[in-house]
Amino acid sequence: MTRQIILDTETTGLSVETGHRIIEIGCVELINRKMTGQQYHQYINPERAVDEGAFAVHGLSNTFLEDKPVFASVVQDFMAFVDGAEVIIHNAPFDVKFINHELSVVKQKWRALTDHCRVTDTLVMARQLHVGQRNSLDALCRRYHIDNTHRELHGALLDAHLLGLVYLAMTGGQGSLFDLLDEPVTQEGNGATTEQQAPMVKRQRNGFILKATEEELAAHGVWF
Repeated sequence: MTRQIILDTETTGLSVETGHRIIEIGCVELINRKMTGQQYHQYINPERAVDEGAFAVHGLSNTFLEDKPVFASVVQDFMAFVDGAEVIIHNAPFDVKFINHELSVVKQKWRALTDHCRVTDTLVMARQLHVGQRNSLDALCRRYHIDNTHRELHGALLDAHLLGLVYLAMTGGQGSLFDLLDEPVTQEGNGATTEQQAPMVKRQRNGFILKATEEELAAHGVWF
């Protein structure tokens, strides 16, 4: 059995070094390249203010977050969910740095995230497959015909679902994309539970993955 976790976070700002913290974690589970419907989602009180620039991206306000649990009170459940899995993240160094910082602040038994699971960076994969092209999550959704028109703001759980679909398409798993497309994504926030439809994918027949040539990979090394 191959267990993979697609993970995304939202934060108060861009830099751990200037004291920014995680405010949302969203994870979805894949087993043998199929979405199981199991997920982890948590809003977190960062115990500091959210930058205006970050708020414009995700819309999570200081008022909304003030009654949420701190990371130390949710770390056990979060780490139990990802432990031993391959964790798939877009631009992994950013999220991993923030998670490792939170783990270090807790000062319990936790080591670095990569000591508990294997991390795969889909941004690195995308840059190798699509040399010289834009490889943001939105760009990849367009490239693989994944409907993200409902994504007005970033959200960790929604982005994890989208990334899961992108990952399966990018790695040749189109056949497993459609298993849970009609299942609702349950998302808790501000004491309420809401449901939204999982992202829809337009079917493409005879699709293929174009691998980068050695020359393109060499050019990628120079460009990036």
